[in-house]
Amino acid sequence: MLEVRGLTKRFGSVVAVEDFTLAVPDGEILALLGPSGCGKTTVLRIVAGLERPDAGRVLLAGRDATDWPPERRGVGLVFQSYALFPHLSVGANVAYGLRFKGGDREARVRELLELVGLSGYQRRKPHQLSAGQQQRVALARALAPEPRVLLLDEPLSALDAALRKDLRAELRSLLGKLGMTALYVTHDQEEALALADRVAVMREGRLEQVAPPEELYAKPRTPFVAAFLGRANLWPGRVVSVDGGRALVEVAGERIPTERGECEEGDEVFLFFRPEWVQVGEGAFVAEIESAEYLGDRWELRARFRGLPLVLVIAQDPRARATFSFAVSAAQAIRRQWPRLLSDNEPQPPAGDRQKRGIAHGPTAAESGPTWRARAKPLGALARSQAQTPRMTGCTERDGRMNPRNEGMPQVNDESEVAPPWPAGR
Repeated sequence: MLEVRGLTKRFGSVVAVEDFTLAVPDGEILALLGPSGCGKTTVLRIVAGLERPDAGRVLLAGRDATDWPPERRGVGLVFQSYALFPHLSVGANVAYGLRFKGGDREARVRELLELVGLSGYQRRKPHQLSAGQQQRVALARALAPEPRVLLLDEPLSALDAALRKDLRAELRSLLGKLGMTALYVTHDQEEALALADRVAVMREGRLEQVAPPEELYAKPRTPFVAAFLGRANLWPGRVVSVDGGRALVEVAGERIPTERGECEEGDEVFLFFRPEWVQVGEGAFVAEIESAEYLGDRWELRARFRGLPLVLVIAQDPRARATFSFAVSAAQAIRRQWPRLLSDNEPQPPAGDRQKRGIAHGPTAAESGPTWRARAKPLGALARSQAQTPRMTGCTERDGRMNPRNEGMPQVNDESEVAPPWPAGR
């Protein structure tokens, strides 16, 4: 079993990992998922012994391994770039991990190459292999010394989409056959859902939520997890009543029954539902179509309901109509999260909510409608329309301005009214 407790790691003034605690039982594949710069690889390097934490402990099989050197920990590591030795043959690369072990090395190399589907490749050099074959060699080398835990740092990210999909299925099957405990780092949501037994979502060095893939997708605990893990509709509203596990949420003048989640009566929440949970042609709600995108087996629509952005998927060509009626088959109330300190450019909670949480900084936003005001550099009407649909691309906690950890986040014109993005803060 792998366990980390209260890990904190700083690089100068930058906090890469903060109070991070996680346990991976024997035989489990756990995916560490999050945007670039959230601390995933730092956690992996701390577990491997390549970085020393400023605080916290690493436990392997119940023993404190925090101060152990990498070679004593008994972990295998597959790097993002594979890190094969170009001057060594495939067989020598695999055998490199066995240099401190006794036994028949050649037999072990043959066994591992057969396991990863590369029998007969012992004498080839890495440059004579395809990218997928190089990935298999790196995996065989990591498995050679029979590690307690296998650590994988985005091992499929350099491959094309079709090969990545094939290899992740092979990797899942292989790890299951070996009963291997694995910590798999990735920023690819689909990869994490398909490969892992559980998924841990990270944000800004902290753990947001850990759960099986199905639960994480259908019942996210925070707006960040909802928006980062696939497409999501997040409508701002308020809980007007609760009854057991159900809640009644007021959104844009309508009262919509939903799963309660962790909210209480009077809470400011987001009404969360996935695009595939929208049923077209049913219900009394009417939305206006803004754009339609053909994706082969389906159409993805962007629409608007009383000023709120709506994303949904349908099978039929929608271009002959301008409006449609719809209902939402399932939804969940997710409590909004606000930062303790707010800048002028950040979405603001209602005045009463700020007072309840002790937040005094920043102006009061108008709360008469389902919009917030945001000021940033203009990027035109297209960026403004994109900003109205919550989408996650490696965001920082404070705002949506362009920076290395928030690439691709659209800007809006100054004083434009936009639908609220996922909320910042914890």
